[in-house]
Amino acid sequence: MSRIGRVERTTKETSVLVEIDLDGTGRTDISTGVGFYDHMLDQLGRHGLFDLTVKTDGDLHIDTHHTIEDTALALGAAFRQALGDKVGIYRFGNCTVPLDESLAQVTVDLSGRPYLVHTEPENIAPMIGAYDTTMTRHILESFVAQAQVALHVHVPYGRNAHHIVECQFKALARALRYAAERDPRAAGILPSTKGAL
Repeated sequence: MSRIGRVERTTKETSVLVEIDLDGTGRTDISTGVGFYDHMLDQLGRHGLFDLTVKTDGDLHIDTHHTIEDTALALGAAFRQALGDKVGIYRFGNCTVPLDESLAQVTVDLSGRPYLVHTEPENIAPMIGAYDTTMTRHILESFVAQAQVALHVHVPYGRNAHHIVECQFKALARALRYAAERDPRAAGILPSTKGAL
């Protein structure tokens, strides 16, 4: 049974298409118009082993905010759709990823309850190309709200802004992959004592 999500989201500010296959091979086709964001979404697909297509046409003449935010919202919705009934998955996932001097620790629960805890070093460089580094938290907030997952992201240290952001996306990819994978010992079982996720 395929686990594919497809979301199209159109507003006066953006037009977004996201397709995700949770059981893919890490093939990606990303185009948001924000180069560094494309790079981060590519990391998400490749390290999560998700086949991921993202096509966003946004009001970049204003700034990158709407494009980044609306893409994250559509990505969260597509991820939730692809999870389906969540029967037989591991549900929980975590991963710690170093990137040179930076370290990211990510833990996720595909709980159906959106909650974000996010910490990263203060005073990191404000921009990476056209990417505003304060948007990293907002991406995670937007994703969590639509995917309906509990997500804890902690970067205890790091100096280089590129490394600080990138290790978060790599760790997120792996944590989501582990949580969403099918558990061969739990086929047909919903991983919840409540009987719902």
